[in-house]
Amino acid sequence: MSKGSDNSLARLDRPKRNISTAVLSAALLVLLGGLLAASAAEGFLAGVILSGLSIAAFILLSLLHIARARRETAVDDRRFIRWNAALPEMQRQSVMLEVRELARLLEVGNEQLPDLLSAYIVAEDLALRQIQQEEDRPLLRHVSIGKVPFDAIIVNGDLVTCVEVAFLVAPDLRPDKIDAVIRKISTAKGNLHSMRSKLRLDLMLVLVTQLSATDEELLRDALITRRFSETPVEIDIRMLDFEMLQKVYLSEG
Repeated sequence: MSKGSDNSLARLDRPKRNISTAVLSAALLVLLGGLLAASAAEGFLAGVILSGLSIAAFILLSLLHIARARRETAVDDRRFIRWNAALPEMQRQSVMLEVRELARLLEVGNEQLPDLLSAYIVAEDLALRQIQQEEDRPLLRHVSIGKVPFDAIIVNGDLVTCVEVAFLVAPDLRPDKIDAVIRKISTAKGNLHSMRSKLRLDLMLVLVTQLSATDEELLRDALITRRFSETPVEIDIRMLDFEMLQKVYLSEG
């Protein structure tokens, strides 16, 4: 990616014509002031009252506009959101780390890594489709927030939900995985704060499981007792069954 390219969401916005609006507003205020002065000089009381009320209303509307603009500043902070920020090689390395961990847990050899890789990619794709369906909002994949890459994000005004996906074949979520996710969201939040962004962040952890009913219950119990107190944002944990996802999105019938 060239340095001059702009992959932020703000690039999609139409250019704002703030200069022409400011000029017209200033001209209107000058005209109202002139009308007030002329009415006062001629002793036209009704003109003075109407002009004064018009100026007061104009100032009030201007103040309300400024307050609204300040509230919407966080939405304009979408320039801190960049998609496809992670290079393909970095994404491949991240995925292969997860796949090799799955191979270790399943006790399979390297010859089965391609099959596991395919399953992992399909699981992530289907999980994100399901989350988008549940949230009923646009979902952007492989997006960077505050220079930190996430599997996906969901934008709702000034609230950005950062989505991380994990594929589990054992009834436990590895502590190092939890630590890595917490570090990512903490870094993203800290970077946005240092850049004076008003965006708010949430974290959604999507767990795609391929477990028996007993193991799934053990996982739920483990998640209840697992401490996420160090997470600096609100966290939403979703559990999705891989077989269910395949039936919903891949079955022809």
